[in-house]
Amino acid sequence: MTTITAAITRADQSNNPYFYIPFEVPPGITRIDVTLAYAKAEDCIIDLGAFDPRDTGYPTAHGFRGWSGGARDSFFVATDDATPGYVHGDIQPGTWNVILGLYKIPEAGAEATVTITLDAAPRKLEPQPARSFPLRERSGWYKGDLHCHTFHSDARGAPELLHAAAQQAGLDFLAIADHNTITQRRYFHPQSSPDLVFVRAMEITTAIGHANVFGVDDWIDFRMTRASDAHVLERLVHDKGGLLSINHDKPTIPWDYDFPAADCQEVWQSTWLAWNWVALERYQQRLVSGLKLSAIGGSDYHQPDRLLPEGPLVLARPTTVLYLDALSEDAILAAMKAGHGYITESPTGPHLELRAGDTPMGGTVASLTEITAIIRGAQGDRLSLIDASGTIVDIEITSDDWQATLPVTAQKFLRAEIIAAASREALIADFTSALDGRDLPWQLKGADLETQPLRRALSNPIYVGL
Repeated sequence: MTTITAAITRADQSNNPYFYIPFEVPPGITRIDVTLAYAKAEDCIIDLGAFDPRDTGYPTAHGFRGWSGGARDSFFVATDDATPGYVHGDIQPGTWNVILGLYKIPEAGAEATVTITLDAAPRKLEPQPARSFPLRERSGWYKGDLHCHTFHSDARGAPELLHAAAQQAGLDFLAIADHNTITQRRYFHPQSSPDLVFVRAMEITTAIGHANVFGVDDWIDFRMTRASDAHVLERLVHDKGGLLSINHDKPTIPWDYDFPAADCQEVWQSTWLAWNWVALERYQQRLVSGLKLSAIGGSDYHQPDRLLPEGPLVLARPTTVLYLDALSEDAILAAMKAGHGYITESPTGPHLELRAGDTPMGGTVASLTEITAIIRGAQGDRLSLIDASGTIVDIEITSDDWQATLPVTAQKFLRAEIIAAASREALIADFTSALDGRDLPWQLKGADLETQPLRRALSNPIYVGL
């Protein structure tokens, strides 16, 4: 057993938000246990992780052995098993590092004590799980959630519970984006099936911005320290054939890095009332600037340690709906990148489809004179059509199975929103009831519930001009 105590100052935090505590591992070790102790406080929060000797510094492709953020004070890594969030496998001899994320350090500094225990007992060397390739050969609209968490990062619930929640919600696909780790795949790789396709994902999580990586089997280095590292991130993801999406660019964790060559933006995270009008306005500004950026949504649901009933604050609120020729991970990723879909409030939320002749959402037309909108489940609500100048059409949806071809002339792009009118009172009541007497979350005010337009669905744009 080795105990190491480090005095950490705000100067350390300013110099590098990641603090390394090295320790030596001799040959023959099959298990490492690490415990972190410090005086936790509102102004003192330290995250925890580990790298093995293969780490070459940011950005590395090798050496990551786990991350638990502030969710755990201890972990183990062994040849046959590991704490959720940590990577089991061969224990390389040499210099390992406990990595501390200096999220909050008080003015007076902090003292962190790390205890390390090495064990050489015989153990099997277990392989990493193999990816599966499920396929459902039927074209149509498919529903999923593109942002959720298990106890492999900071949720309490096991992957099995999240799996059950997705089945309960009637989803077709699910992306589990645990923070800064990929070890949730120990469960989800073998469990992916034609009934519920699991999409490979990871949430890059730092103090000043979060982003989701989709469709990459390898871990991606999250240790960004400069605004320009967003461009390093885009290269790391795209070199591996993945998609990069900017998450919840709104209070309380906006994107404060350079804006990278992202494929998607998470325009809607959790219930609409969780400040999503801010993310939508930033998305609108990026479209106006000329970016082609697919809109996606995700609940950011942190699965609790029990299966909750359906409601406005659980998994798949909102739901991303994609048109696919067949259900597979490759098809999901292609549709996300192309923008062939929309976001709706829940798995049973309104259907929202735009077409310009034969051109679907996400496509590009040379010019636009009319648009066809197909909407189901929103009678009495309103359809807004928005281009680079703002709202150009605002019309009532007069039935639950509504279709209209409308004359329009659009600048740069055209997208659609369903805004609650007839449904607004019931939706607000459902939201406040789900709070079960608690105060409004996220620093919301009563005026927000009274005055903010309540979006029920958002389309991807059709772009104008070749």
